[in-house]
Amino acid sequence: MSHERPDERLGWNSSLDAAWADLGDPRRPGRVSRLDRGWSTIVVHLDRPPVRARNIGADVAVGDWVIVSDDGERVDAVVPRFSAFTRRASFEGNRAVAHTIAANIDTVVLVHALTSPPNQRRLERELVLAFDSGATPVIVVTKADAVDDADATVATLEEVAVGVPVLRASGRTGEGVEQLRDLVPVGRTMALLGASGVGKSTLINALVGGELLRTSEVRENDQRGRHTTTACELVRLPGDDHGWLIDTPGVRAVSLWSSGHGIERAFRDVFDLSERCRFRDCKHEDEPGCAVHRAIELGRLDPRRLDAMKRLVAEEAALEAEQRAWEKAQDRRGVRKQRPR
Repeated sequence: MSHERPDERLGWNSSLDAAWADLGDPRRPGRVSRLDRGWSTIVVHLDRPPVRARNIGADVAVGDWVIVSDDGERVDAVVPRFSAFTRRASFEGNRAVAHTIAANIDTVVLVHALTSPPNQRRLERELVLAFDSGATPVIVVTKADAVDDADATVATLEEVAVGVPVLRASGRTGEGVEQLRDLVPVGRTMALLGASGVGKSTLINALVGGELLRTSEVRENDQRGRHTTTACELVRLPGDDHGWLIDTPGVRAVSLWSSGHGIERAFRDVFDLSERCRFRDCKHEDEPGCAVHRAIELGRLDPRRLDAMKRLVAEEAALEAEQRAWEKAQDRRGVRKQRPR
């Protein structure tokens, strides 16, 4: 059986080479472009039509590289991911289980609409997940054509986007579209994530240069678009110099999963200040010599920023405890499942 390396234009890279070698299966992987009720659409060759295979029992997300059974009926194996945008499952009964929205991505674009009030707390959560994904986060504000002055909204988001660029774009006027395309050179993948109605579909249609995705008119009372994306999908950008993007359904609840260094990186301003606290284990409450509280007193740090970080740390600790309890319950039943990569 030949060990044919996948096409780099599909997003294959040296990290996946190593993971494939460790998997020990010489069959050529293909990339999942869409999931539909237990079926995966898989691109194996860029110049051939995709194939469809069942993924029942496999931990598969759009963007994954998978190996299909010899009869073409099912997914036999998943190549370990080099990055994944993962959150806590949003439905009851699986609250201690991960839900991977997109896999093997290089850039995560967090989309916010200028027509809605800026939501710093949501953006903080999104940044934690984005940093933990292993991809590079970028923030994009859409619908610049629908507002007279976007500067105040952008400035509000920049206050919590420490070290992360905030770009402006309009799918209708084309502003910022080429700049976004340039974030995805050939062989790279970008995922767009945001709440319903922020204009992702319109922006993606502008990025791909056509009406690929259905869009809806905005509601007159609040200028929010109606949500139109119903399934995650991998889409190729036009031209030989660009890669791929993943459109995702609107994410209403941004629930954390186990964090690596996501909180530390998303709240880098607070953690930098904490390095100057008198006590190494300072909780930033009533300890003497707390550099964080000193910054708040001097007006250099918004106290809501510290409160938000503490809430996310507590949420993560509670989630980890819930995961441990869930795993123990699985062990007792003898049905312990492999944790998602």
